[in-house]
Amino acid sequence: MSTTAPRPEERADARYARPDASMSLLTDVIEHSLDDGYADEARRTGHYGSSRLPRTLKGRLVLGLGLAMVATILTIGADQVRQSAPVAAKQRQALIDRIDQSTSTADGLQQQVTQLQAQLDQARASAVGTQGSDTQLSTLQLVVGETPVSGPGVQVTVDDAASAGTDLNNASPRAGAGFGDTGRVRDSDLQLVVNALWQSGAEAIAINGERLTTLSAIRAAGDAILVNDHPLTLPYSVQAIGGPGLQQSFQNNAYGGLYLAQLKQNYQIRYDVSAQGSLSLPAASVGPLLNAHPSPSEGTKRP
Repeated sequence: MSTTAPRPEERADARYARPDASMSLLTDVIEHSLDDGYADEARRTGHYGSSRLPRTLKGRLVLGLGLAMVATILTIGADQVRQSAPVAAKQRQALIDRIDQSTSTADGLQQQVTQLQAQLDQARASAVGTQGSDTQLSTLQLVVGETPVSGPGVQVTVDDAASAGTDLNNASPRAGAGFGDTGRVRDSDLQLVVNALWQSGAEAIAINGERLTTLSAIRAAGDAILVNDHPLTLPYSVQAIGGPGLQQSFQNNAYGGLYLAQLKQNYQIRYDVSAQGSLSLPAASVGPLLNAHPSPSEGTKRP
């Protein structure tokens, strides 16, 4: 008995046999791509593998015209870019040149300022000259109140009477001084105190922080007292810098300690005089210096 071996095709068919072979349509859709249909259509129409360029003259003209338009647009754009690039570069270079010029001008001005400052320092040194001139300059600055000053001195504190405002009949000779009652400190009282301090040897004086100079004014505005046009508040603190004998000299002055004692006795105005080991007075608020020129005579011109 002989046995015949199956052929390879039969083994392959038997191997891939499926129980759902009857569903051939569904199997064909799943296993085969739609590309086969497109390929068949291309072979049928004769365009398989071609570039699909237009075959008619009209189509070729339209295609050529379109390509020419695209090329023209690209050429114009490239030309505009080439033309605008130098303009932008020129503008940028112009800005750089302006910056360099401004920087150079600023450096030159700064150099002039430095030179002028050096000349000013040299002129000051030449004007001062000797040690005696330095001392004279410091004394003048102290007198005019240009610089702050510190040192030992005296502090005089003056305040209204505790019963200020009760003299309704104005029976006192002080009632006509422009204030509402006799127990108030007047501007004239502070003027006398300040003058007594100057007479006693004070070198610098300030009232409530307002430095006094030759241009200072102590005056009244209604019931308020003004120094250098600044209103003061109670109590009035008069600080004076001077030598060790300043306090004693002020106490013995007729318009200083003796006058304040009379105010206390007659009008109950309160005051205190004390020596201070160290006082600091600010610089005065000095305005700009003013000068005048003679009026030019007829027929002459001012230079």
